[in-house]
Amino acid sequence: MKCETCREALSARLDGETEPAPPEAVDRHVAGCAACRSWLARAERLHRTILLRPAPPVPDLTAVILDRTPAPPSEGWPARIALALVAIAQLGLAFAQLLGVEDHAAGHSAESLVGHLAHESSAWNLAVGVGLGWAAVRTKAAAGQLPALTGFVALLLALSAGDLVSGQVTAGRVLTHGLVVLGLVLLFVVNRQHRLRNLPSPATTADTSDFTGTETDHETGGTPERPRQHRGFRRPASRHVA
Repeated sequence: MKCETCREALSARLDGETEPAPPEAVDRHVAGCAACRSWLARAERLHRTILLRPAPPVPDLTAVILDRTPAPPSEGWPARIALALVAIAQLGLAFAQLLGVEDHAAGHSAESLVGHLAHESSAWNLAVGVGLGWAAVRTKAAAGQLPALTGFVALLLALSAGDLVSGQVTAGRVLTHGLVVLGLVLLFVVNRQHRLRNLPSPATTADTSDFTGTETDHETGGTPERPRQHRGFRRPASRHVA
């Protein structure tokens, strides 16, 4: 066997390819040829160097990324607890209307109310209380309640002001609407806090000036390509999170 054929077979063996000659014949030639044994030793060292060469040094950007990552906003528990308390008070008002307690306390008889209209008002107050309570627990539900409750409160305040001026309703009765007004304000606060908590943070990328040096390519001698910056948004982990 010629040395050229043997070395071609050894090169294919190192690359995991099919050898062009029988392996037994190749091994016999290597055992009796000092030049091919020396060539095989150099080829094996080169093969290991290519496969196991150390990775180029990369700067540690962990501290830079964490410093540039804003702390996540708080859960907004004060506003949520206040909204839950308003919901409980609204539910109490609704049950008082359903049981006629509010009318007796105000000095009116149950017959002074228009029956079905009173029931509708009580059911609405009950629904508002349930909705506010649910928004206190599940803050993402606040956004869905804002349009309806805002329109209701705006119309209610306008009609209540007219009724108060004309003497058709007492000031005490109008003040009971303060619960739903307060609930609407807290609903806005809870909704805003929920949106801020779920607002995506822009991905932080290190400036090219942060790199103290670049490593040239070993084969071509050129500088590595500048990494592309991510244009999208992501929510990176922050060390401010416990």
